[in-house]
Amino acid sequence: MSSHIVTPGPYRATKLWNEVTKLFRAGMPLKKHRQHFRVYMNCFTASAAVDWLHELLKNNSNFGPEVTKQQTIQLLKKLLKNHVIEDVKGRWGMEDLEDNSQLYRFPSTSPLKPIPNRTPVLRKKSISMMDRESFFKFRGSKKFDKEILVIFVVSNVFLQKLVGSGSLEDVLDPAQVNPQFIVYNMTKVNKHGVVSLEDKTDDLPHWVLSAMKCLANWPKYDSNQPSYPGFERDVFKTVSDYFYSLSQPLLTLQYYELFVNILGLLQPSQERVAIEGLQLCTLLLPPASRRKLQLLLRMISRMSQNVDMPRLHDVIGTRTLLVQTFSRCVLSCEEVDDLDELLATRLLSFLMDHHQEVLQVPVYLRNAVEDHISYLKSLTTHPGSGVAMPTYSFCRQISTQEFEEQKLSVSQTALADLLESLIKDKTMSVKEKKKKLKLFQKEYPYIYSRRFPTTESEAQLFTDKPKIKPPMLIRN
Repeated sequence: MSSHIVTPGPYRATKLWNEVTKLFRAGMPLKKHRQHFRVYMNCFTASAAVDWLHELLKNNSNFGPEVTKQQTIQLLKKLLKNHVIEDVKGRWGMEDLEDNSQLYRFPSTSPLKPIPNRTPVLRKKSISMMDRESFFKFRGSKKFDKEILVIFVVSNVFLQKLVGSGSLEDVLDPAQVNPQFIVYNMTKVNKHGVVSLEDKTDDLPHWVLSAMKCLANWPKYDSNQPSYPGFERDVFKTVSDYFYSLSQPLLTLQYYELFVNILGLLQPSQERVAIEGLQLCTLLLPPASRRKLQLLLRMISRMSQNVDMPRLHDVIGTRTLLVQTFSRCVLSCEEVDDLDELLATRLLSFLMDHHQEVLQVPVYLRNAVEDHISYLKSLTTHPGSGVAMPTYSFCRQISTQEFEEQKLSVSQTALADLLESLIKDKTMSVKEKKKKLKLFQKEYPYIYSRRFPTTESEAQLFTDKPKIKPPMLIRN
């Protein structure tokens, strides 16, 4: 059956459900079956549906070859519950389908899930759309406030490009983004690139780390640890039980829609784009979650490639078991989603194969930020540049009113500086500069109007024409 890629955008999971429903209804072979001395027309056995749908999902680029038969059975149960199919006596609404010879059919119309006419309404905040209290905690540090702002803005630009939807806010609530997390995840890392936590209370417990190291380095484990038949299975259960006990998935509930949309970029021609998208999206995570994700992916990647690893299940292979066990610990949504498990499986399989790249800090992001910060810092040594940078001194207690005024002042200064650097950028084409200025004006009209109070002052920016070089003198 031919299928199309469900591209990134709002309500992608719902669109995927509808895509599966339509393909299943259009392609599932229907036959005449006899059961209990009665003939039923245009129906199919549960086993035939499992085999056909399993092949469809494995060969569908929206899901991929990691889909298991058991996951297909779970999906068929949900199709029965949602009345996409019914048994030959017209019964539906339960999830009692099994891989057997029970007969099922399609109802006269298989319901598709409705797609809302409008995109989710997400809250906007002024200044860099973040928690202002958190933002201003950085004022006393050695880093510029602008560094946080620039990192956020640059990340936002790249995410918009990678997600590819009409608006990034369709799949990401900007108010939930904490730029401090991005800064921390980019800078507080060990020699292996794994996040180092200053607050150890959020770290993995020592006994979990020991168990994960044991499995990752098998059979080279601590000789002081016990060894008995089935020991590796007990250690594996210890690790999986811990991750299942966490209050939310490692990619967090708030970013579910964002990561589901990145899944729309997983086919071969878009692989590079998908990696870059995941690099940025995982930088948004709380540092403790990013660290747990890094260590988990390192462990399961090594386990899946270790030929000396004993079988952890009597029937299921090691890689399939790892994906099935940890997929919902990595990605799941707050509300029940009928495709949750399939989507999580698809994402974790990709992360296992590309975790070293995905969990690196993007080089282009680091370079863009460092170049821009260097430029902003250089302005402090050139008084004639016309851009005032905030300076810092020893702290003194201030009133609540002063604090609120300073918050507004510093944030506006940061935005004004960004606008000024955009205006003075001589490497940018006029067309590109006009486009970016228009976007800035839309997001921050007050800052823009202060810089360009009249249309004449705005037009003046582009009136300067390149000088025409005089003709060269030609000697006779």
